[in-house]
Amino acid sequence: MPTKGITPSQTVGPFFAYGLTSNGKYDWNDAFTNNLVTPDTSGERIRIEGRVFDGDGAPVPDCMLEIWQADAQGRFSDPQDQRALPNSSFKGFGRCGTDANGGYAFDTIKPGVVPDPDGKPQAPHILLAIFARGMLLHLYTRIYLGGEAANAADPVLALVPVDRRATLIAERPHCNGSAVYRLDIHLQGDDETVFFDV
Repeated sequence: MPTKGITPSQTVGPFFAYGLTSNGKYDWNDAFTNNLVTPDTSGERIRIEGRVFDGDGAPVPDCMLEIWQADAQGRFSDPQDQRALPNSSFKGFGRCGTDANGGYAFDTIKPGVVPDPDGKPQAPHILLAIFARGMLLHLYTRIYLGGEAANAADPVLALVPVDRRATLIAERPHCNGSAVYRLDIHLQGDDETVFFDV
């Protein structure tokens, strides 16, 4: 009788192309895109962009990122958020893949202040999920916006050691007046982004 053993574990994929429907390659309704702005969306238009790096500092060209955020008034497009406006087409959800240089970008609006479960205000932020090769589980983090006074009192950001908070804060370049925020994601290494257990 042959010896039976445990099948060795292995990673598969990434097989994200089908989930990145906005490229028009698939017969799909393009429900997910990196442009969250809709005609009836109110609020300040912003762009979040950056690059994703692995533990060796090399760009990750085949990563998929998903964001979820509140609208400019701090309301989520979710049945559990009773404050949400049913007639708004802003869903607050976006998805994109990284390019050959590990680059990503989302066009969206600046989110409003959101209450935490205890009703305390949280600074404007965007929730981010990261899917990449070699990872059996995706990672969760937040993108905070640089220059926001509310960052100082945010209850989640306060849990992060002071010297690591910059890994969560997208900064606006001082050289131009555009509404572009930049945040690089480091999956491992000395500059590793802070990730959260959810």
